[in-house]
Amino acid sequence: MANKPLHIKMDERDNVAIVANDGGLPEGTVFADGLRLVDRVPQGHKVALVDLAAGDPVRRYNVVIGTALKPIPRGSWVHERLLEMPQARSFDGLPVGTAPLRPLPPLEGHVFEGYRNADGSVGTRNILAITQTVQCVAGVVDFAVERIKAELLPNYPNVDDVVGLEHGYGCGVAIDAPDAAIPIRTLRNITKNPNFGNEVMVVSLGCEKLQPERLLPPGSLAIVDQRSSNAASADTPLDVVCLQDGAHVGFMSMIDSIMKTAEQHLQRLDARRRETVPASELVVGVQCGGSDAFSGVTANPAVGFCADLLVRAGATVMFSETTEVRDGIDQLTARAGSPEIAEQMIREMAWYDAYLQRGGADRSANTTPGNKKGGLSNIVEKAMGSIIKSGSAPITGVLSPGQSLRDRGISSGLVYAATPASDFICGTLQLAAGINLHVFTTGRGTPYGLAEVPVIKVATRSDLARRWHDLMDINAGAIADGDATIEQVGWQMFELMLDVASGRKKTWAEQWKLHNALVLFNPAPVT
Repeated sequence: MANKPLHIKMDERDNVAIVANDGGLPEGTVFADGLRLVDRVPQGHKVALVDLAAGDPVRRYNVVIGTALKPIPRGSWVHERLLEMPQARSFDGLPVGTAPLRPLPPLEGHVFEGYRNADGSVGTRNILAITQTVQCVAGVVDFAVERIKAELLPNYPNVDDVVGLEHGYGCGVAIDAPDAAIPIRTLRNITKNPNFGNEVMVVSLGCEKLQPERLLPPGSLAIVDQRSSNAASADTPLDVVCLQDGAHVGFMSMIDSIMKTAEQHLQRLDARRRETVPASELVVGVQCGGSDAFSGVTANPAVGFCADLLVRAGATVMFSETTEVRDGIDQLTARAGSPEIAEQMIREMAWYDAYLQRGGADRSANTTPGNKKGGLSNIVEKAMGSIIKSGSAPITGVLSPGQSLRDRGISSGLVYAATPASDFICGTLQLAAGINLHVFTTGRGTPYGLAEVPVIKVATRSDLARRWHDLMDINAGAIADGDATIEQVGWQMFELMLDVASGRKKTWAEQWKLHNALVLFNPAPVT
């Protein structure tokens, strides 16, 4: 960051700006425009550009992020303790499809090397996934996976990895409760993620509530290529290893059975080869975590620009994190491709409002100590920076938690996938939705990664990119430094996506094998 004092204002109508300098700026600092700090202001935190009286609205992104609880002189540090957060926007009278959308001309000629699946989807990796019906089998599967990687995988060089789809569900739950559909369909749809090549292998205990046939009922594995007019082919048989089967005598018998079954799938996966496919086959999930005030200035706007490139190329882009976009519901319904799309978004957010209320919480519970230390005063300010990841394209689809794109017949465009904002749960639900690539922005820093899809990590600040040089794939902090534009970083991201999707490059999370656990969203009762 340059030595001269810098502040960043997001909209000409804003009455606060954020301090851009590493380490913040001391009291008495004078900016080029004559603004003088009357407090020390940390990096990323807000400074008042005008005198504010008690009750005055405080604007950032030309959105009221709060009202002043007491007089705030020009040049003061504006933090969460000085603001009263606005009430959530009502769902009544929202604009629908009214946003002036700039034309997004087609973007042609961009390709990557991917794995075509029999169902018409395309994988960016060639992975054997072992689905588990219940947490009870997790230790056994983990032991078997390590053996498979050490003893079998070297014989199948075209297979990238073997992963056990571990989770905390399957028994001890009210499995017939209405909301139990969410974790069940989530796990079902993760099993069918494009990076797994339509190879389905299940390990069951035997006595659990989530029996294999309930998780993957007849017909759920039928391979249908939605890009053609062909009817469904024969249903893929359900390949199950049941640990309580009487044929298993001793622990090693179970392991041998899992390994024998796995080898049959490895043989078929190893026969696959990458082929040139258009960029339209990308299904990209975008997410942020460990956010700071720079998230909405650098990384997320660059992701938004890249999201527009992807939509122009015919790809699918998925944004989520309900509590982190709830305060921009009017912005989202204004971009809805139809009244039905707007109504679906409202319905998902109203459901989540009620879910939080049942738990005695509201959307304000979202912001973390790290968010606030990074300059985000409340969820309204955080939401404005989060929404920017979605770019400017019309929203053409909505998914409920655990649903997949194929459940809704969606094959391209910008999609709102309703998920909690929790990094781990959001990533898990986006896997279920069908992503084959993931983009994750962070300001505070996180080693987040997924075993199932490549995760491209984007730093909001150059200081983070410098310190975490072998964890961050892209430095969007160059935008704040004045060394790059949003458009340049967006194009850098798009080109990196094609390289990562093709297997020509690995992300840092892949290289270090940093993988977060799958966390199923289960709003149903636990018994």
